[in-house]
Amino acid sequence: MREILIQKLTREAFAPFGDVIEREGAHSFPINHGMCTRYHDLAKVETTGDNARTLISLLRGKPYELPRELGMVERHPFGSQAFVPLSANPFLVVAAHDGRGGPSDPVAFITSPGQGVNIHRNVWHGILTPLGGESDFVVIDRGGDGINLEEHFYVEPFLVR
Repeated sequence: MREILIQKLTREAFAPFGDVIEREGAHSFPINHGMCTRYHDLAKVETTGDNARTLISLLRGKPYELPRELGMVERHPFGSQAFVPLSANPFLVVAAHDGRGGPSDPVAFITSPGQGVNIHRNVWHGILTPLGGESDFVVIDRGGDGINLEEHFYVEPFLVR
């Protein structure tokens, strides 16, 4: 079985796949008479297609154990998909470039507390994979007409560690 070694999630490493959503290093400014700080424009939300609209949802995910077998990735051709954690538990983020006839070999990232991700439209990625405990997330993605999901199953799965 092929292996993927998990790396720390950073803006630079994740840039080919999407945006890291975090306060660290973000453009910020005071609002509400100085009683609040706005961390501004952290991700590019993308929606295309007929009757496209932006959805905000809540998810509660059960934790996975590592190492973990990865046999499938998915992508959303009509919109980005953001995951913003509401707990301090880390989560695993898997992404892959578009290759010939499907995704290339994936890369894996682990989040630090306070980090979320926005996976750009049409980027191959793994499913939501909380680690360390049940975790809640705000999810921002696309609603509208059309099928906004494509799945790819690897002939030979990967072991993520």
